[in-house]
Amino acid sequence: MTAAPLFSVVTPVHDPPPDVLVAAVESVLAQTYADWELVLVDDASTDPEVRRTLRAQAARDPRIKLVERATNGHIVAASNDGIAAATGTFIAFLDHDDLLAPDALAANARQVAEHDDVDYLYSDEDRIREDGRFADTFHKPDWSPERLRSQNYCNHLSVFRASLVRELGGLREGFEGAQDHDLVLRVTERARRIVHIPEVLYHWRMLAGSAAGDGGAKPYALDAGRRAIQDHLSRVGIDGTVELVGPGRYHTRRVLPPERRVSIVIPTRGSATLLWGRRTTLVTRAVRSALAATEHANLEVVVVYDTDTPEAVLGELYDIVGERLVLVPFDEPFNYSKKVNLGVLASTGDRLLILNDDVEVRSEQWLEELLAPLEQPDVGMTGARLLYSSTAIQHVGLAYSYGRYRHAYRRSPGDVQGGWGKTAVVDREVSGVTGACVGIRREVYFEVGGHTEQLREDFNDVDFGYKLSAAGYRILVLAHCELFHFESQTREAIPDPDDTRFLRGRWGIPWRDRYTPVYPNLPRPEDRDLPLKREARRGR
Repeated sequence: MTAAPLFSVVTPVHDPPPDVLVAAVESVLAQTYADWELVLVDDASTDPEVRRTLRAQAARDPRIKLVERATNGHIVAASNDGIAAATGTFIAFLDHDDLLAPDALAANARQVAEHDDVDYLYSDEDRIREDGRFADTFHKPDWSPERLRSQNYCNHLSVFRASLVRELGGLREGFEGAQDHDLVLRVTERARRIVHIPEVLYHWRMLAGSAAGDGGAKPYALDAGRRAIQDHLSRVGIDGTVELVGPGRYHTRRVLPPERRVSIVIPTRGSATLLWGRRTTLVTRAVRSALAATEHANLEVVVVYDTDTPEAVLGELYDIVGERLVLVPFDEPFNYSKKVNLGVLASTGDRLLILNDDVEVRSEQWLEELLAPLEQPDVGMTGARLLYSSTAIQHVGLAYSYGRYRHAYRRSPGDVQGGWGKTAVVDREVSGVTGACVGIRREVYFEVGGHTEQLREDFNDVDFGYKLSAAGYRILVLAHCELFHFESQTREAIPDPDDTRFLRGRWGIPWRDRYTPVYPNLPRPEDRDLPLKREARRGR
């Protein structure tokens, strides 16, 4: 156990309503943990009442320090003055109109006592509406570096080891409006341990013109965020370009080296169905769209086909793909996992793209988008955003909660933002991805033993994701790689009970998903079909 740390709460102040400033100070005074100091930095407020209020608040408790700047230097300069005046082991930032939950510092102190190497902690948050109600709770994922490149999901409350902040030079001039995002990126690149506290410890006030009330209220902040992420990519060696795609949302477009050999592996039986009023052969439609929407030339298409597949379908595939087509016959009872494994064995690519035959590519450069993140050694698998033919969401990542394995946001409208956290539209870490569209490095596929052939139809993708995670790899869903998946929207699949028992016997019963703790179709505890005992679970 480490000694109780001193927390320095740094609050830059510039002309807030005096009553909300007092409320912010009151929230620090109300902390259940006593070892803190509050550093108030007046950034040359023009309202004399604000200055009087600050001096009155500083007189209330010897733990409150007041720094008065002679000139207005804006948020970065004022915050750095606060950092310079801070004496605590850890620094937390509190905006001049927001509130800390009473147990905020105590919750952080408990984590510091448990992990003496922790350098950064963040927690969940909500918003304070104009009528004073708390609303819009943001239940955050555990540490998710890809999501941090997509949005500043950590935000409030962020707590930093002071020595590391100073070593990095504090906040950076020129990143006003996104200075906190920039600091979190730089700190987490160096942090020995990062801890997420899944408790609401910060209340963010929604005022007119604030980022809490309007994500697009400060355009300069959005550009600063883009530049902060671009700098981060350069520091960590990711070859990519950052684009602003929405208020507080960014997309990193990475580069897939042209020398990467890609094998698209598709199991099929050559079925045809009615799509958008026309009868079509699924596998040929999938392959045609896949090749039309990529510029990557170094690829092959490996089709594992049931021997009763019509010869005309195989002929059409050859017309589309030419000499890059590899055909693998399959003459056994249906076993999806085995078909994929055979396709991989017949392939030559160092990047594998496993694809269902009932998909159609919707976005340009989809293959590059899906496979380029695999250039990072710790990324083990990637998946895409899949839509039903109605454009409702079919897949934006798998989530495991209360003993169930679900598609988060399934059947939600395709334009759903996912609430304040915008979970459904950002690139992020997930517990698993559907087997309908998977990108993986060849060596990683063999490292984890490929697909488990005991799982012939159900849960092979869930099991595969567990294996990747157990091997220490990150799994990403890429919201800007989009395909149609013509799976039935109305039929609810009923998994084989034997497969369910196999999966739970191997990995335990999941309780809370690490990356998608809350989502619209989250199963309820009363929906469980097997007893759940939290103390007995393994894995996630």
